[in-house]
Amino acid sequence: MRQPSDELANIIDLALEEDGGSGDITSDILLPENQQGKAAIIANAEGVLAGGDTARLAFLKVDPSLVATFSIPDGSMVKPKDIVATIEGNVAGILKAERVALNFLCHLSGIASETARYVAGVRGTATVITDTRKTSPGLRLLEKQAVRSGGGHNHRLNLASGILIKDNHIAALRHLGMSLKDIVAKARQNAPRGSTIEIEVNTTAEAIEAANAGADIIMLDNMTPDDVRRVAGLVSTRTKLEASGGINLDNIKAYAATGVDYISIGAITHSARALDFSLKLS
Repeated sequence: MRQPSDELANIIDLALEEDGGSGDITSDILLPENQQGKAAIIANAEGVLAGGDTARLAFLKVDPSLVATFSIPDGSMVKPKDIVATIEGNVAGILKAERVALNFLCHLSGIASETARYVAGVRGTATVITDTRKTSPGLRLLEKQAVRSGGGHNHRLNLASGILIKDNHIAALRHLGMSLKDIVAKARQNAPRGSTIEIEVNTTAEAIEAANAGADIIMLDNMTPDDVRRVAGLVSTRTKLEASGGINLDNIKAYAATGVDYISIGAITHSARALDFSLKLS
């Protein structure tokens, strides 16, 4: 299995190859080969910083002699005009890495900032905000790191990292005459020992059936806060509950007030608005 560092290196290499093409023709025809300089990365909006190490590595991939120093760590709040990093060395190298480094920084900081808004929305409750697998192809590792920088938690990294019986699993097995009780029992029988069994349901009746079947976590999908509260009152002493679907910043407090253990939000990764940064040579 590839280590996360290897995956990160591959992600950065792909981004640099995509942006670099056969070379930075503008810098190559205009800049002296050995011109040295210093640049600063400046925040243009308020939010939570994420992706600093990825951006730093992008500069070093282009030119290992560059000195890239991030003075503000991931997970920190930044505001307009904050200098989050400085890069010193060959000017052409700085400019060749600029867009890729900023793309990572803007995108990942946007995710961290959006996550932080949802985390703030459940403050004062025991509810945990988690992400989903609704991530940009190829960027899941980085986007899930950004969620953590924003104060959120990670759900499954991939299909191999946890058992989640989704609606389509249930539909396929119902065609074979299986009930939710049968489905949970089969998962328990075939899963590695000690595995957590989570199952997705859409109604109160299904939630009760899943709890009676011994599911460890029940995902309440696209249910109203009133329905979630009703389910919590009936089964929360026997299983953990996760609310998902149709939850946004306007209704997050209502869902957290139901007493659910987790709220999973796809929007923090698939719909987060980038946080703006710029690079300026001095």
